[in-house]
Amino acid sequence: MEGRESNESTEIRAIERVVAAVEHAQANELVDEFVSLFRPDAIWTTGAGKRLLGRDEIAAFTRQVLPGGMTGLKCTLEVVHVLFIRPDVAAVKVRQLYTNTDGVPREDEGEGTPLFVMSKEEGQWRLAACQNTGVAA
Repeated sequence: MEGRESNESTEIRAIERVVAAVEHAQANELVDEFVSLFRPDAIWTTGAGKRLLGRDEIAAFTRQVLPGGMTGLKCTLEVVHVLFIRPDVAAVKVRQLYTNTDGVPREDEGEGTPLFVMSKEEGQWRLAACQNTGVAA
């Protein structure tokens, strides 16, 4: 059991690094870095409900909205729960908070509760299916 817990801890840290890379890419409006975190056949549903199928659609959408999209905003992402469906597939619950650049919460943006389904591909965790959802008031 001890070895399994240690391995899960290692995998959770690797998943947390991917989520941190998502945060970094968004904060710095790095479209290519953001898109590289997805599998080629990934599915993403945006917070507004737009369905994107595949890395090419995700890239096209991200190129439209990310440059300038973070002006005056800071978005933090925190892994709050990881469910390993298999050793190489995980459902990752994320807490998403928007603040202004001074750290004051942005009421108009609210809080998000994304779900990232991730798979381990050639030793690297990748985003496979993501649903970005706001927290209900």
